[in-house]
Amino acid sequence: MGCWNRRGGMRRSRLVGVVMGSIPLAACFPPVERTPPPADAPPEILALAGAAVLIGAGDIATCPSPYDEATAALVDSVARADSAAGVEDAIFTLGDNVYPSGAKRYFDACWRPSWGDTSRRIMRVIRPAVGNHDLDFNLGADYYDLFGDKAGEAGRGYYSYDLGAWHVVVLNSEMMVNPAFSVDSRRAQENWLREDLANNTEDCSIAMFHRPRFSSGAHAGDLRMTTLWSILYEGGVDVVLNGHEHHYERFDPQTPLGLPDSAKGITQFIVGTGGASLTGIRTPVQPNSARRIQGHHGVLKLTLGADEYQHAFLDTEGRVWDQGAGKCH
Repeated sequence: MGCWNRRGGMRRSRLVGVVMGSIPLAACFPPVERTPPPADAPPEILALAGAAVLIGAGDIATCPSPYDEATAALVDSVARADSAAGVEDAIFTLGDNVYPSGAKRYFDACWRPSWGDTSRRIMRVIRPAVGNHDLDFNLGADYYDLFGDKAGEAGRGYYSYDLGAWHVVVLNSEMMVNPAFSVDSRRAQENWLREDLANNTEDCSIAMFHRPRFSSGAHAGDLRMTTLWSILYEGGVDVVLNGHEHHYERFDPQTPLGLPDSAKGITQFIVGTGGASLTGIRTPVQPNSARRIQGHHGVLKLTLGADEYQHAFLDTEGRVWDQGAGKCH
């Protein structure tokens, strides 16, 4: 498998005869330069009256890492506080829930002690998305067994729900890239998405799936997500959340072709910081990239109001990064 070098060209790993999941990250990803913490990091996040909360991350559970336990504790703490205050909430994942594959033995050994700990609130309100590593074993059979109907129909992995005044769509980006999925299954998801958005009665909407269309990380975004983005753009979706890249990044509103669009454009977040090894940023960064954080594990908290939202990246060291707000279309 080829890897991106710092100049953006392809280089080949010198490791031969190893499985994909065992290639050291340093062989394939830009070096991580720890982003200095903001000097004016606020001590708390302002609340919107009557708003719901959506919190989570992607690229989460690995047995050697202590950071999946740290992000789990952070998410659980926020969720418990919201529950005590009567705030409607949901916890999302953005794929690659466990490493190196989605086999039951890894969910049991790595996921269950962290995000899967049933003493925490996480599994009660979780809304997962599927990633490539989740499907590495038996096309995700154990992933669907673990999450049940919270992950959508087994084998499809796409679904939607309402949270507060927002409509939330969860998609299976692997259908766009994995040859194990037929053309018909990919078109079925696309047609379902068009119909779901057409029937949506909420003014604000958000979509989440594993692979980002745009990224300043090692993979540099995936053009194969353009079709999904086009449907989301035409359907008036306000925000897209992705993982796959192991850093945090926020993009200003843009079109599926990457053109700035303050009227109808989608704001994209990458939050691949849930516990897996972190990776660096390529230079030059992608156009419209507004904020990038590398070297810090953490989660994204979205406070969803009637026609607006607030966002903040919370790291496992207790800091609040990239706090801001947006309006629905």
